[in-house]
Amino acid sequence: MSLTIERVTVRDLRFPTSRTLAGSDAMNPTPDYSAAYVTLVTGDGPAGHGMTFTIGRGNELCVAAVRALAPKVEGLVLPEGLDDMGGLWKRLTSDSQLRWVGPDKGVIHLATAAVMNALWDLKARLAGLPVWRLLAAMDPAEIVALVDWTWLADALDPGEARERLEAKAPGRAARIAEMEAQGYPAYTTSAGWLGYSDDRMQALAAAALAEGWSHFKMKVGGDPADDLRRARLLRAAIGPDRQLMMDANQVWGVAGAIAAMRPLAEVSPWWIEEPTHPDDILGHAAIARAVAPVRVATGEHCANAVMFKQFLQAGAMGVCQLDACRLAGPNEAVAVMLLAEKFGVPVCPHAGGVGLCEIVQHLAFFDYVAVSAGLEGRVLEYVDHLHGHFLDPVRMRNGRYLPPESPGYSIAMHPESLAEHRFPDGAAWAAPPVAEAGEDLDEVGDWPV
Repeated sequence: MSLTIERVTVRDLRFPTSRTLAGSDAMNPTPDYSAAYVTLVTGDGPAGHGMTFTIGRGNELCVAAVRALAPKVEGLVLPEGLDDMGGLWKRLTSDSQLRWVGPDKGVIHLATAAVMNALWDLKARLAGLPVWRLLAAMDPAEIVALVDWTWLADALDPGEARERLEAKAPGRAARIAEMEAQGYPAYTTSAGWLGYSDDRMQALAAAALAEGWSHFKMKVGGDPADDLRRARLLRAAIGPDRQLMMDANQVWGVAGAIAAMRPLAEVSPWWIEEPTHPDDILGHAAIARAVAPVRVATGEHCANAVMFKQFLQAGAMGVCQLDACRLAGPNEAVAVMLLAEKFGVPVCPHAGGVGLCEIVQHLAFFDYVAVSAGLEGRVLEYVDHLHGHFLDPVRMRNGRYLPPESPGYSIAMHPESLAEHRFPDGAAWAAPPVAEAGEDLDEVGDWPV
């Protein structure tokens, strides 16, 4: 029986994380984790769920952009309409008028991510598989066909990409079994938010150690002396043999980043993340040369696969941190994974926020099973926030992600969460915040956002 995508609905969802400073960093001191949440309604069939991520104000722009894209998928006949996901991606990204307001970047691209994520969720539900298993079941030619190679083939020819996938294909089954038994290694950011007190940071680090975590990330980019003091505290808390990563969230210029990292090298950071403006490819390359052996990690704000290509070609990216909601869905994420594998750069996806952990775990599992076939230098970000709002939340064990088992892309939220966090009239936004013990609301921003 054929189904049809009858309509596309989109909700403006916002979670008031600014109350507790969860997610606070040097660039974003009071974020409210938010989502433009898409539902593809198919009548009697399963719905497809997708989203893109923002941190509050401006989420309404992504909602409007989704509405501009909706006519491109409404009326699509299923399941055959989802047979050519590469062609469907081009259909969404090739509108000449929409491209003028943001070719592969900005709110149009974020909205495309939300719609494509929903289409992949729907395709996986119809197949009865989680998205990572659906992707891992594709043969190399099918995977390559997901990608628009127009502006990428100078760095990686699609024929070579297929050959590299074919070389890894014989070990897929063993790697799937390994992931199901052991899970994918992760790191935690939950102890290192810039707005946390020393006591809170140390207590959260101790709790994470007790849970088996071995990789920790902290936010830097505030007062240099305070950054070093906090880094010493966290290094002392986790010991000399565990990995400590740092994230500046773009606040430094190139010279400032190099100068700031000199004293921080004392605590042996594994990487410095987003040390400068996310579009400055040559600036990242200069920083990478200056701070080595500390790696430069970036990509969560990298707008598209073409920019990733250039970061990799310039030696400006030592760790590839693709984001499942900034890139336009799994198709573009696959392109970036294939490029990163060609250049020998580990993919350590950006997560956290609301829903990013749920979504990006599928990409990490697929990358290991079908693309990279290795785990050296690879860890997936984990932030312990807001997972209870999802019907299929992430599952963790001893600092590792366990692979999703339910069909779909793990995006669907509980109806109660959708209603409560609808902005601006959901219950979470209908009343002023209540201060938690020891919290000063004047320090976490105006209400409402």
